[in-house]
Amino acid sequence: MRKRRFLNNNNHDDDPMAGMANLFDLAMVFAVALMVALVTRFNVTEMISDENFTMVKNPGKANMEIIRKKGKTIEKYKANKGKSSKGKGKKVGTAYQLENGEIIYIPEE
Repeated sequence: MRKRRFLNNNNHDDDPMAGMANLFDLAMVFAVALMVALVTRFNVTEMISDENFTMVKNPGKANMEIIRKKGKTIEKYKANKGKSSKGKGKKVGTAYQLENGEIIYIPEE
């Protein structure tokens, strides 16, 4: 009698929410995989690490941005959208662009 009761006890077929746990697990695995893929695709692993870095987005264009991380602070600088800066300054060096696109900076002493 006990054996038959165990074999005939199919309560999970009666519960319509039984498969929701598996769907939730699948959604969590998908979300983690998507986050890992985005981090590796956009090379933002530097943002997570403790290293200091400077990154230039859209160099030489009107919407150029400089992103700098120093310690735990992240600073973002945007171009002035075609406006020239005003103020006093001095020449600190010369930059040359080679035929292959590489830019070499030579500081003045």
